[in-house]
Amino acid sequence: MDWFAQIDGYCERTDFSYWSEPLNAVTNAAFIVAAIIMWRRTGGLPAARLLCVILFCIGIGSYLFHTHATQWAALADVTPIGVFILTYLFLANRDIVGMPWWGALGITFLFFPYAYGVVSLLRDVPFFNISNFYWTVPILLVAYAAYLRGAVGLGFVIGAVILSASISLRSLDEILCPQFPIGTHIFWHILNGIMLGWMIEVYRRHMLAGPAAGR
Repeated sequence: MDWFAQIDGYCERTDFSYWSEPLNAVTNAAFIVAAIIMWRRTGGLPAARLLCVILFCIGIGSYLFHTHATQWAALADVTPIGVFILTYLFLANRDIVGMPWWGALGITFLFFPYAYGVVSLLRDVPFFNISNFYWTVPILLVAYAAYLRGAVGLGFVIGAVILSASISLRSLDEILCPQFPIGTHIFWHILNGIMLGWMIEVYRRHMLAGPAAGR
């Protein structure tokens, strides 16, 4: 693989200069701001603060991709996202569902075949195939919400709704490019910053409420 091969995947980009995606680049501040806000709210909760650090890295990685637009920058973009998903899933299994750490880890690894199955099912579905991997997350959030119910379940549903709107706007970027030349990817960043910050808040509230806040 040529790690310096350039990628033009978004409506806003018109060439391969550094600032060809200015709005896509600067709206990554949504992740940074959310990470800082939640860092201040999660004192005494090391796992929640780890999520904040990963969220901060998502903002940096995405900024690098929307400025450099290369294969290595694409890896810097998607890696923190994957790490956040797996870390949050592990913490949800361990601290919210109440599994032992080894069980939580085992269930977390099942995300890989689960994601493969969802991606395969959506691969030929119009519109949903554009961002097929990302749809794995709101589907999983709704499934966990149905099991957990209560405040955490509601929190997961809210997260799923925000993320579904975000993924939809991400998928519309190239489709609406002739009508909306700046693209809709900026809303993916803004809504995802809100959604990921919210998911950390859901975890924080559960941890502060104690074991009685479980199912």
